[in-house]
Amino acid sequence: MSARSFPPIAELVPHADPMLLLDRVLTHEATHTVCATSADRSPLFANSDGSVPSWVGIEYMAQCAAVHGELANRIRGEAPRPGLLLGSRRLEIHQDAFAAGDPLEVTARHHMGDSGLVAFDCSIRSASSGETLVEGRVNLYLFKDWSEFGGVRE
Repeated sequence: MSARSFPPIAELVPHADPMLLLDRVLTHEATHTVCATSADRSPLFANSDGSVPSWVGIEYMAQCAAVHGELANRIRGEAPRPGLLLGSRRLEIHQDAFAAGDPLEVTARHHMGDSGLVAFDCSIRSASSGETLVEGRVNLYLFKDWSEFGGVRE
């Protein structure tokens, strides 16, 4: 898929502003997905200087993992599946905050699982410098369908 053929993030992640934190999909492969964002996309979490604390990166990574799963489901012709962020492991934060305006690339690489416990190895890099800012594994619980989650997706 080329960047132009990806649906908008709002069609891939069941969040609305201000919690929809990614801008667009850059690439998608069978094993991983890369999305673009910036601190400017997260005003809810912004410091007074416009920067965003690096711990918000956990949600950037979880949303990128959700995008990966949804694109994979679409390719297989399957319905969307809800998931919940359970936590992270081996999270390494290399700086305190994401600078305002710095374009970021968020990568989610599938590590294990298809239902129940699912894990992704993730990283966030500065698109301008190439520096890795945050890296670690996010653990998610992936439901079989929306009824198992407790309702219908609205």
